[in-house]
Amino acid sequence: MLLAGEGIERHGCVGSEPVHELPDGGDRLGGCSVANEVVAHYLDGRVVKGVSHDIDPARPTCHIRTPDRQSIEVKLADLKALFFVKSLAGDPTYTEGSTVEAGDQRARGAYRIEVQFADGERVVGMTVRYPPVRPFFYVVPADGRSNNLRILINRAAVVRFGQPPSETPL
Repeated sequence: MLLAGEGIERHGCVGSEPVHELPDGGDRLGGCSVANEVVAHYLDGRVVKGVSHDIDPARPTCHIRTPDRQSIEVKLADLKALFFVKSLAGDPTYTEGSTVEAGDQRARGAYRIEVQFADGERVVGMTVRYPPVRPFFYVVPADGRSNNLRILINRAAVVRFGQPPSETPL
């Protein structure tokens, strides 16, 4: 459990309330929502970057406040994936790894997964349920140094998923 502080935007919350990670990969700060920096990749190729407070895979929409303070309603069904990121700028020169380092605590109880999107993008990571059965599911990237913290994937945008070869350690 983390305490609210550096890197966590608090809205209407008072004091140092604990941050709880939810089973779906979301966060709650006490009873308050936590701001998530996100990058929405649409099925049609559009990309929207910003901050969201209301992402719930069980609801059809969420809202993203862009850096220019515009609020955009996002239909999850229109997305390829929603990337929860450390930084909206990212590092375009970084090459994402596809293995989990030995001793990485994120792998505890996780299943390996490799996802191939219709546009050719490939994501290798971990998920809490394999195979995923819901229309939207979370993947944590295998690479602990990735700018992506977790990815909410629209199963309708996936052409193939499977478990990576056994030589990809977890």
